[in-house]
Amino acid sequence: MQEQLKKLEEEFNQDCCSISSEEDIQELKVKYLGRKSLLSSLFSQIPNLSNEEKGLWGMNLNKFKLRIASIIEEKARKLKAKDSDFDLTFPSAKVDTGSVHVLSSVNQAICSIFEGLGFVTLEGKEIEDEWHNFTALNFPDDHPSRDSFDTFYLDIQQDKDKGKSLLRCHTSPSQIRIMQQYKPPMAVISPGRVYRPDEVDATHSFMFHQIEGFAVSQNISFADLKGVLLRFAQEFFSPDVNLRFRPHFFPFTEPSAEVDLSCIICGQKKEKEKKCSICKDKGWLEILGCGMIHPNVLSACGIDPKKYKGFAFGMGVERIAMLKYRINDIRLFYENDVRFLNQF
Repeated sequence: MQEQLKKLEEEFNQDCCSISSEEDIQELKVKYLGRKSLLSSLFSQIPNLSNEEKGLWGMNLNKFKLRIASIIEEKARKLKAKDSDFDLTFPSAKVDTGSVHVLSSVNQAICSIFEGLGFVTLEGKEIEDEWHNFTALNFPDDHPSRDSFDTFYLDIQQDKDKGKSLLRCHTSPSQIRIMQQYKPPMAVISPGRVYRPDEVDATHSFMFHQIEGFAVSQNISFADLKGVLLRFAQEFFSPDVNLRFRPHFFPFTEPSAEVDLSCIICGQKKEKEKKCSICKDKGWLEILGCGMIHPNVLSACGIDPKKYKGFAFGMGVERIAMLKYRINDIRLFYENDVRFLNQF
């Protein structure tokens, strides 16, 4: 048995020198540690030995078995480490990375300005119900925007008390949910996608982006609203721009106004070399709607309108981006034309 063990050790050492793959490791395990291995055949001879030899050879063969297992494990570890080695100094292939979409960057810039004024950014739900989208915002039951021609209604399960489910047509429902959840004072900006069944053309899309902003406190006025919006316009567009507020009507605000921005192209100059293609020589560009939150809206959210007041405003991100970058077709934002997107 001594000669057999010595021969087995020599053969094992030779086989270890030729290991180059995981397949070689597996073959080595089967050959020397498997049930039908050469080592197993030596163990099978122990019962035929004397009592003194049994203990001696049992110990020797077990030591050899442990040595084989240890060497094989070390060989496998080194082989795995070798396969994972790579040169950190070797130049990598050029990786083409994308960039932030122009609408996302404009959205982030707008929110950042209002956050600097103390507003908190909170997003709402895109799937809404009639109560949050219309009723709580003081829309009468016969309002045209409730018609199926103006709103995407959804055939899904709904709370009967809240009306039908729909894709929100403005971000104002976020205002309702936030005012229900939190107590004033509060100042919140809420961006998100909105949906309307409009025919797609240069200025309309069935999906676009809005930003809703509102503030509620005991001492708040229309003057605060004007100051916040003027600060936004001068930071986002130019310190030289002015705002004009025109009386308007929205169900959820009273009084209400539409806000115009002094033309960022011609600067309202009276003497122009040629006609301004942006403002059509009017000198003003409409950018958003706003107003003081209607008492009925505050009451619907559980806020006492005799104690608290608030203002709200909403703007289209695409509209703001088109004015800032002089883009004349809203469809360019969604066509994924790299030639267009690379400009931003």
